[in-house]
Amino acid sequence: MEATSLRIPEHLLGSNGKKMPLLGFGTAVSPPVGDEATKMAILQAIKLGYRHFDTAAKYGSEQPLGEAIQEALSIGLIKSRDELFITTKLWCGDAHGDLVVPALKRSLQNLKLECLDLFLIHWPVSAKPGTYEFPIKEDNFLPMDFNSVWAAMEDCQKLGLAKSIGVSNFSCKKLTDLLAIAKIPPAVNQVEMNPVWQQKKLREFCKGKGIFLTAYSPLGAIGTFYGSNRVIECEVLKEIAKAKGKSVAQISLRWIYEQGVGVIVKSFNGERMKQNLEIFDWRLSEEELKRIGGIPQTRGVPGRAYVSKYGPFRTVDEIWDGEM
Repeated sequence: MEATSLRIPEHLLGSNGKKMPLLGFGTAVSPPVGDEATKMAILQAIKLGYRHFDTAAKYGSEQPLGEAIQEALSIGLIKSRDELFITTKLWCGDAHGDLVVPALKRSLQNLKLECLDLFLIHWPVSAKPGTYEFPIKEDNFLPMDFNSVWAAMEDCQKLGLAKSIGVSNFSCKKLTDLLAIAKIPPAVNQVEMNPVWQQKKLREFCKGKGIFLTAYSPLGAIGTFYGSNRVIECEVLKEIAKAKGKSVAQISLRWIYEQGVGVIVKSFNGERMKQNLEIFDWRLSEEELKRIGGIPQTRGVPGRAYVSKYGPFRTVDEIWDGEM
């Protein structure tokens, strides 16, 4: 059983990084579909040519991803683990200086790996140590001690447990605060981005600081408890898709790619998994880019689940520092 020879463009992450495929396969499914279905979808993705896989302690998909990697190796879909780029994330209940390294070791155990390619802080907030529930109870939230948590993230890289470290859902202000104390700057910031939430300010900030931006919810996270159809139902994107003979999803993904941003796609549907890969041999015109640039903007993932009357974020605005 041979894997496809498709080559996804890559981006080199920092001095310690390796090349990160710019199109990654997401494994967060809401509601969950079970370990076996997740594993089979990942195997199918590897066959199609995906090489970057995105998981998190919170998703519950580390174990099936680990099993899929083992199976892909044993049946010859890939020759070596090094062909893959694996990202996972630190959950809020483990976002404490002394819990970061043990949390990563646990993730590596789930993934059956010795080293991660990229380890991200999932959200810029902590929860009571060792609590893993979601949604997090309002009185379980704690302000993150960025100094000790980031120092421990740096330890993960120094110990060789993660080749690169980064963050997710960080605003320009939170990144500025982090850069002020970081000895190793974050390599990546993974955030919501799509044609209806284009993140212009954050994109410029990250580019200026050498932080690579990766987009999640590139299609508006349809079918999840927080998502919407606003990307897929966008008239401008529909018109461009029709004129180009492409799907709205392909237009959205190609637009993100043309902004110099990585993208995490998530579909367990074989045909759509294939279509999501077919965005590299054509381009959007100046006129099309201009039209997409004029789409009215709204954030689709406000992060209300991380707001608590007890703090540290009492409003959605405080999570994003006014970048709404």
